[in-house]
Amino acid sequence: MRVMLAEDSTLLREGLVRLLAEEGHQVVAAVGNAGALVAAVAADPPDAVVADVRMPPTHTDEGLRAALEIRRRWPAVGVLVLSQYVEKRYAVELLTSSSGGVGYLLKDRVAQVGEFLDALARVGEGGAAFDPEVVRQLLARTSHTDPLARLTVRERAVLDLMAQGHTNAAIAGQLHVSQSAVEKHVNAVFDKLDLAHVTGYSRRVLAVLRYLGG
Repeated sequence: MRVMLAEDSTLLREGLVRLLAEEGHQVVAAVGNAGALVAAVAADPPDAVVADVRMPPTHTDEGLRAALEIRRRWPAVGVLVLSQYVEKRYAVELLTSSSGGVGYLLKDRVAQVGEFLDALARVGEGGAAFDPEVVRQLLARTSHTDPLARLTVRERAVLDLMAQGHTNAAIAGQLHVSQSAVEKHVNAVFDKLDLAHVTGYSRRVLAVLRYLGG
């Protein structure tokens, strides 16, 4: 896979370059700010980018805004955000920007290298990968309103895993139930969120958007 990196920490950036090269990936650009990342993608779009959130010049949300721009201008490019922070406003927009090819991991919670590599592979293949803590914090953002009161505990668990980017098969494995049971729960979620007859849009994305309160 052809990958671009945006990370202002030289040590971490070079470490990621070596790790990805050892795993057989081609790192076609490794830069230290969001502007350089967007310019590199514009010049030669890769399969995926890995970007930090807080980078020069203001160290606030440059990386996440660059990730959203990349998703908008080059939707075929997978975007994996790797950060110490959950920037809630833009994280919701990123999560709901498309049906796949996006991810958001917290650096301090990546316990094993394999977790990062698996997430990158999923994003590069058009899937999604969201740290459960990212989803939890986004849900806490909208806890004052609960449009999901009709969902059962199991349906909420299924929707929570959907929000993390898991497929029905992966959800079945995590909840130790059959895939057909997961499909029934997913359909129940769609019914209770009035998404059962929606056409032309990804109902999974719409359900997650509803889950996060818009």
